[in-house]
Amino acid sequence: MVEKTKKRKISGGWETLRALPWLLPTLILIVGVVLYPAGLMIYTSFFKYNNKGILRSPDPVGLDNYIGKAGALTFPGVPITRIMANTVLWVIVVVIVTVLLSLLLAQFLNKPFRGRKLLRLFIILPWACSVVMTATVFRYGLQQNVGLFNRLLVDTGILESARAWTKDPTSAFWVAVFVAIYVSLPFTTYTILAGLQAVPSDVLEAAHVDGASAPQRYWHIVLPLLRPAIAVAALINIINVFNSLPILRILQETPGYHNGHITTTLMYEYQSALGPGVSSALSVLNFLFCLVIIAIYLIIVKPTKEVA
Repeated sequence: MVEKTKKRKISGGWETLRALPWLLPTLILIVGVVLYPAGLMIYTSFFKYNNKGILRSPDPVGLDNYIGKAGALTFPGVPITRIMANTVLWVIVVVIVTVLLSLLLAQFLNKPFRGRKLLRLFIILPWACSVVMTATVFRYGLQQNVGLFNRLLVDTGILESARAWTKDPTSAFWVAVFVAIYVSLPFTTYTILAGLQAVPSDVLEAAHVDGASAPQRYWHIVLPLLRPAIAVAALINIINVFNSLPILRILQETPGYHNGHITTTLMYEYQSALGPGVSSALSVLNFLFCLVIIAIYLIIVKPTKEVA
């Protein structure tokens, strides 16, 4: 028995060595693109730099970049509590609304009708376009005097006069929420649509024969079977939305440390004003904050729970 165990260990070790050349490019990519930048970010967060990125002193400053006089969480004039609340609100609203709308769209696109392929292609367009380009279109479309969206709202009587949406931090924040939902819909819809097409039709037919209504079939059969697809779509959306700098950065035209920021856009402001030290410190905190949100989501949703 001991001899067999040793042979299995040797065989397993040999198989691992044989697979290593095939895994090596991926491992190098992970180290070079993920682990090294993350380690450098953590290292940088313990040193003081000026706003030009020049090191002030070779000695580490401990947690001064985190909670010092001009730290990431304690910099004067920065409403950090409001910004953290904005971040949570930003992620929750965008992800929940995106998933709910995607459920409706996927259910519609799963039905046979003329022109379905063309509509599916049309829905994927926002995902194919650059996020920067989409946000820029909305920014200029919402300009107070010349924006086409503003003119449309005024001409249709929705607004009495044109409004500078992107000049006000609060309205710019909600415009960014709308744009984030718009660009997140295609991926989420197609992920849920793939899950819908994997639902066994014979199970639905059997439930129909047994007298289950359409809402009952959807709630008790389709939705539980969609749990993995919804979980994957929501999780990827949480990560993408949490780290979405371009949308808010382009649509927020008010300079300074205002209430419309989230932690990701605040990092950009810190980088410009305080240098990479404080910005890296906030990046570390931002990463931990993101992990907490993901952990809460996984505890509540339990995506790996078996369907009864």
